[in-house]
Amino acid sequence: MSDIHFEPFGDRVSVRYRLDGVLHEVNTLPKNSYPQVVSRIKVISKLNVAEKRLPQDGRIRVKTGNREIDMRVSTLPTVFGERIVIRLLDKSAGVMSLDELGFSPEDIEKYRRIIKRPHGIILITGPTGSGKSTTLYATLMELKSPAKNIITIEDPVEYQIDGISQIQVNPQINLTFASGLRSILRQDPDIIMVGEIRDFETAEIAIHASMTGHLVLSTLHTNDAPSAVARLVDMGVEPFLIAASLEGVVAQRLVRKICENCRESRKPTEWELAQIEKYSGERPEKIFYGKGCEECMGTGFRGRIAIYEIMDVDEELRSKISRNVETYQLRNLAREKGMKTLAEDGIRKVLSGLTTVEEVLQVTQV
Repeated sequence: MSDIHFEPFGDRVSVRYRLDGVLHEVNTLPKNSYPQVVSRIKVISKLNVAEKRLPQDGRIRVKTGNREIDMRVSTLPTVFGERIVIRLLDKSAGVMSLDELGFSPEDIEKYRRIIKRPHGIILITGPTGSGKSTTLYATLMELKSPAKNIITIEDPVEYQIDGISQIQVNPQINLTFASGLRSILRQDPDIIMVGEIRDFETAEIAIHASMTGHLVLSTLHTNDAPSAVARLVDMGVEPFLIAASLEGVVAQRLVRKICENCRESRKPTEWELAQIEKYSGERPEKIFYGKGCEECMGTGFRGRIAIYEIMDVDEELRSKISRNVETYQLRNLAREKGMKTLAEDGIRKVLSGLTTVEEVLQVTQV
């Protein structure tokens, strides 16, 4: 479970949990008792109880046994009352390694080759909740070494990693990604991780840092890997600067994994065969699905796995980027050079029995 949602409506308050990326309504609360629930959540997350007209953000830390849970609380005023979302982060779960993320053997080899480069900028792209931070932390664990000075600036710092200096963004005292990044550059770093590139100022400093001997890792909100170039141009970055600094782009999504406890095989439908053949050229005799059991709450899915698209920027792609060509031209060239799209990687995981065709197509928007 990653989130708890409290949503007030006309005559009831809906309580929903997000399990493996999908919301499930688990309870309803009487409308007359909801103000007390809101007040209690605000008190323990150190928010202003009297303020009901403006959105607020707070945090709760809970320790249960050996587990430390960090809860990020967000309130939002609506017509029927304040809506509350609590995001859960289990800090005791630890940071995953690159081998645990779900990269295919050829993709992990390509990604490791990209991140071993001495300088340049590497971007992880995807929508909110697609696992970008998890990939960044796994990358930092791979690169961590006593010989390397690694500094991060994040919003928020989700996991504390021993041997890496981490900075928490604080806009109230003007500690933004851009201002923090300027200060980091005076600390003689080898590797810099910027939680997210949101504006031209941050993008410009990050790119100049990557061109002066630093390896910069960051995230961006785009639909696929080649679109990262258009996004940076849209922010105001010159194409020739992007071409000179960009080393690689990883686009990713999360898909639900078939529950291993109730996984069964069946013959694929004609529609499923058509989709599988479209992205892999294969026509399998059987595919897998989750029948539904107590362990997966009858959904047939338990846990999630990432699907990836990795664009390794070589000299030919740099030439195209510097000329600011259309995104589809970059995509076609990258595919000619061996880039597997999100859908293709997803279908590979369908053939491996990890997920379903519907899951892959739902997140790749084809």
